[in-house]
Amino acid sequence: MKGDLATVNRPITELFHVGRSDEEYRLSEEQVEFFNANGYLAGIRILDDPQIDALRSELEIIMRPEQTTNPHFYEFHLNESSEPEKVLFHALGAWRVSKAFHDLIFHRAVTVPAAQLLDGRVRLWHDQVFVKPAHHGGIVAWHQDYSYWTRTKPVAHLTCWIGLDDSTKDNGCVHYVPGSHKWNLLPKGSLADDMDAVFERLSDEQLRNFKPVAIELKAGEASFHHPMMIHGSFENRSGRARRAAVINMFRDGVISDSNEPLLDGVPVLQKGEKIAGPFFPVLD
Repeated sequence: MKGDLATVNRPITELFHVGRSDEEYRLSEEQVEFFNANGYLAGIRILDDPQIDALRSELEIIMRPEQTTNPHFYEFHLNESSEPEKVLFHALGAWRVSKAFHDLIFHRAVTVPAAQLLDGRVRLWHDQVFVKPAHHGGIVAWHQDYSYWTRTKPVAHLTCWIGLDDSTKDNGCVHYVPGSHKWNLLPKGSLADDMDAVFERLSDEQLRNFKPVAIELKAGEASFHHPMMIHGSFENRSGRARRAAVINMFRDGVISDSNEPLLDGVPVLQKGEKIAGPFFPVLD
């Protein structure tokens, strides 16, 4: 895993070539309607067992402490939490350093549904990996993804969260607040330290409608969610890890709303310029 794989904007292995047609990956009208109404869609099979095994193996390499200095990661946190006893491993940019994670972003099981939900051609924004080790209290606080992405516009993003383990209430599965994708944009908070901070930013009506749903998934299953969806995940109380890969995408045509780099280490796109180029490849 040497060099910057962002220089290759196509799959470079056969890991995700499974001989299925795009039609087999398409969502039904009912699934699209559910997403539009609720802001998420869960239980979509993305990976088979060999693909899961390959991603887990490469994740072990990605998590090594020496990767902290790898310049191809946009962010790298051996522990995103400020508390040592509450571990949350979190990194952005695995697609640039791992062949398996590189090719995952082009997987048709992800990109075909994404194009439906975004109603257009899809580009990569950035990927993430999250690991909650067994018996650790690391959380992901309630947040909206777009609160971290306001350097782009319009709001035309989509996230695919893929479990590399069974994710359950006990090991810290994601929770969604159905319908919250229709709420206002909330101020950005700390990602890994205060689960309850969001409640200070909600209106009385939003507090009444804050009714999270636990998204329990089998390994290899995924959920898709809207960039304004309020979501978070509690600590891992179980004896097994909870590992996940996340692919964040946007509809082709989204522009930069900043004169600063959109991601750490990526060349600047001027404000008003369409987001494109090798770091934001077309996925469909």
